[in-house]
Amino acid sequence: MQQIVDAALADDATAADFGALPVPESFRGAVVLKDEVDMFDGLATRDKDPRKSMHIYDVPTPEPGPGEVLIAVMASSINYNTVWSAIFEPMATFRFLERYARVGPWAARHDRPYHVLGSDLSGIVLRTGAEVRRWRPGDRIVAHCLSVELAAPDGHDDTMLDPEQRIWGYETNYGGLAEIALVKGNQLMPKPEHLTWEEAAASGLVNSTAYRQLVSQNGAAMKQGDVVLVWGAAGGLGSYATQIALNGGAIPVCVVSSESKAAQVRAMGAELVINRAEEDFRFWRDEMTPDPAEWKRFGSRLRELTGGEDPDIVLEHPGRETFGASVYVARRGGTVVTCASSTGYRHEYDNRYLWMALKRIVGSHFANYREAWAANRLIAKGMVHPTLSAVSPLEDAGEAAHQVHRNRHSGKVGVLCLAPREGLGVTDPEMRARHLPAINRFRGTGR
Repeated sequence: MQQIVDAALADDATAADFGALPVPESFRGAVVLKDEVDMFDGLATRDKDPRKSMHIYDVPTPEPGPGEVLIAVMASSINYNTVWSAIFEPMATFRFLERYARVGPWAARHDRPYHVLGSDLSGIVLRTGAEVRRWRPGDRIVAHCLSVELAAPDGHDDTMLDPEQRIWGYETNYGGLAEIALVKGNQLMPKPEHLTWEEAAASGLVNSTAYRQLVSQNGAAMKQGDVVLVWGAAGGLGSYATQIALNGGAIPVCVVSSESKAAQVRAMGAELVINRAEEDFRFWRDEMTPDPAEWKRFGSRLRELTGGEDPDIVLEHPGRETFGASVYVARRGGTVVTCASSTGYRHEYDNRYLWMALKRIVGSHFANYREAWAANRLIAKGMVHPTLSAVSPLEDAGEAAHQVHRNRHSGKVGVLCLAPREGLGVTDPEMRARHLPAINRFRGTGR
């Protein structure tokens, strides 16, 4: 493994050098274990601790099959699906691996008693399998997390509709929180040259997700001047959604949970900000009873900020806690586009506000390759910036996931894998210097 690190750090390493490197028989990865899936039974979601379920294990290195690539992972990051995997909610991800194994003999390798987590990475191509033509050893890349088979006709218009579409590192094994990862060749994209390894690894999942939700015709088809309500605007998804809205000429209304997070979104250029904690919005009277009066109070506050306009688009991801309010406040004919449910999957809303006002609810799940490539291009051109706030070593991946689970973070939390320290991997220092304040905007921030 040290030979791989040395080659990655060398300025003059060639494709031939990487192609000649021996592939280690095993590597370290952050895993959950099949025989521990019951460890949190009886506990409330908030009391389940990823630090107890995530382990750093030596894992046998898989051979890349047709269309697959082995990546030397320099850095990765924590997404909320890492938290879900680590607390075994809404179900243990080993069920996904068992299902995937039935696709064929190469997929069968994913059904193991361990699951290597992680749906982001930046790194270097180490080996390519048969049928991989675009990439070769030594290429510096980032990976998006769509793993798709495309054997059925359904996905050929939009790969996210393929019946064998999966999220790599969540519904497949050999994810990015490891020294080596296994991906499909059509997951790879060029690494932005002005970013460090850890910065480049931060954006893939959340930036692509926000791009599809807001910009794509598969999402809300955002246009200039649209009012966009962004829940959790200083978090992983929201911090990219806010930038995409601003970059596309829309008007984000950013909802955050503290004054420090309000300052962060203002630093990105957002002018309309609601601090939920300060204004004490509570959309539920108790666990079972929503409070429409709070929806209305929230809607009135939005109109105060926007000059009387309701949101054209609501970017939803908290789920149960906020969904009723989201449907209520969206403008007549507006769109609520939802990609997750971090506060609960069972949503309640008053359907009168949906059907009588001709609103739409659009489900949006990650992004197809074209959307992910377009989102990465915005990063590479310095039009959208990583929102990395903290970086941990691989050994502390469980602690990093715990921080995300407890919402003790802002933006994204990165993880160093093979990169021995922060600050490495930049190949365009001039461009970096032009954007450095924006790149560092979230560094060292928290609640």
